[in-house]
Amino acid sequence: MPTYLPSSTVTNISRAAGRSVRLFSAASARPRPILRSSSSPHHLSLLPPPQSAFRAAPRQRQGRQFSQTSHQKMSLSAMSKRLEGKTVLVTGASSGIGKSVAQEFARTSPKSLKVIITARRIDTLKTVAAEIAKEVGDGVKVLPVQLDISKPEEVERFVPNLPAEFRDIDVLVNNAGLVRGMDRAPDIKAEDMEVMFATNVTGLINMTQAVMPIFLKKNGGQDGGSGDIINIGSIAGREGYAGGSIYCATKAAVRSFTEALRRELIASRVRVIEIDPGQVETEFSVVRFYGDKAKADAVYKGVEALTPDDIAEIVVFAAGRRENVVLADSLVFPNHQASATIMHRKS
Repeated sequence: MPTYLPSSTVTNISRAAGRSVRLFSAASARPRPILRSSSSPHHLSLLPPPQSAFRAAPRQRQGRQFSQTSHQKMSLSAMSKRLEGKTVLVTGASSGIGKSVAQEFARTSPKSLKVIITARRIDTLKTVAAEIAKEVGDGVKVLPVQLDISKPEEVERFVPNLPAEFRDIDVLVNNAGLVRGMDRAPDIKAEDMEVMFATNVTGLINMTQAVMPIFLKKNGGQDGGSGDIINIGSIAGREGYAGGSIYCATKAAVRSFTEALRRELIASRVRVIEIDPGQVETEFSVVRFYGDKAKADAVYKGVEALTPDDIAEIVVFAAGRRENVVLADSLVFPNHQASATIMHRKS
């Protein structure tokens, strides 16, 4: 059964900037850089830097002084105001991308924001809440909830058991997901298949169905309601690769569900968004190799992978757009990745 903790404040976590990220959008066939890279001067700024970067003293980079511009101030201010008063639900928020998403929402709109973070590890969620509570202050409330989305009965009880002040959800970030093993057919373990589909596919769909009635009733049901459903997919949902057939199948299912759902909700103000990361360095590979840290570390050897913060910034950017703007479909690579299986590694 889900475990609910008293609400506390979410915090603002500062972090290092200057990573190189490439974004592929359905609206553009060519890679578009998001952040300025210290190693690739041709990568110009597309998204405003994280708000934490503006609180630090201007930094010297490549012989130039960088400071906040009036345009960046206006852009962040508009995004912050659009997010004010909203309630955000993030699944799989005990670590990795989910944790960073919760932090980024808090730092971007540190006034009158509510964030619900869920995961199976309640102690870790409590630690996350405590860590981020030191930075933002009282303007953001966070509610940690123990939840295993692979169990339909827990998802079914989730919304009715939320405290009243957290039930009016505006943004759902379906982030929880995992991969198990590198087995190839016919040697794929049944238990690995079951947990991947139960979490990555059925769990995501069940969470969406649990929250959608809230969205459809917003604004008195006018214009079909409103809200944001942001699904974290993967390059694996677009390209299958050997040793990852089941994981690829689950992410392809997420992609198909997202596209169909967008069509079903076309007459509403509910935005359906998918963000597909390439290689991101998280606990993902540790889980894949059943806790073998050495094997997990080898996945990232010689490459500069994306960080969870890179994806979190894009999630919040998508949620912070004007209501009529939908960043529907995005593929995000680190600078040296070209596909699911093509990655430049430094020797």
